[in-house]
Amino acid sequence: MKKRRTLLMYAGVLMLLSGCSTSKDTMLPPGDSTMLELWNDGASTTHATGEGRTTLRRSLNDSERTVSTQVAESYSRTQENEIQQTFPRLPNPDMVMYVYPHIAEGNAPVPGYSTVFPFYSQIQYALPGERTGEL
Repeated sequence: MKKRRTLLMYAGVLMLLSGCSTSKDTMLPPGDSTMLELWNDGASTTHATGEGRTTLRRSLNDSERTVSTQVAESYSRTQENEIQQTFPRLPNPDMVMYVYPHIAEGNAPVPGYSTVFPFYSQIQYALPGERTGEL
């Protein structure tokens, strides 16, 4: 019984391994095309798509042209306004504390100074479109 089971197991493994032993030429026969011809054939479909788009495109009339120039002139994109408009900072109130002049260890005088502690440990930014003002 054990001998029969091991024989079946060996036969199954042998069949699996023989299924993987095909040559690449039988699976993927070599073609007559060169790599350059294949590349150009792929590019020709992109070129045909581009030609189709240009035939469907129409020119702008005068009113559409003036509106598009007004929109283009009114919109200027800088790094600063892009960040501030798209992701505004959420309110993070600060607590300002004043430390009075004092004498530290070793009789060293320390002048008075002010320090700022934000209430939240990290700066949080609002998602685009999220309401940041008071309700």
